[in-house]
Amino acid sequence: MDSDKNVYTEDDLRQLEQRIDELIETVGSLKHENTSLKQQKDKLVSERSQLIEKTEMARSRVEAMISRLRSLELGS
Repeated sequence: MDSDKNVYTEDDLRQLEQRIDELIETVGSLKHENTSLKQQKDKLVSERSQLIEKTEMARSRVEAMISRLRSLELGS
């Protein structure tokens, strides 16, 4: 009875090793990219928050100016 054991050649093992090395490089590259994207996201979230705050401040100032103009208009 023949057994179905696979026999790997030296070339097969070299190819496997090369493929593993490529995968390791890809994982490293993806980790670096992921870190960079997380930092970029954090920066954008912070900028967005600051812009929302500035927009709210500008809105309040404009509303105050409109109120003053209306009161001046009514007073004249």
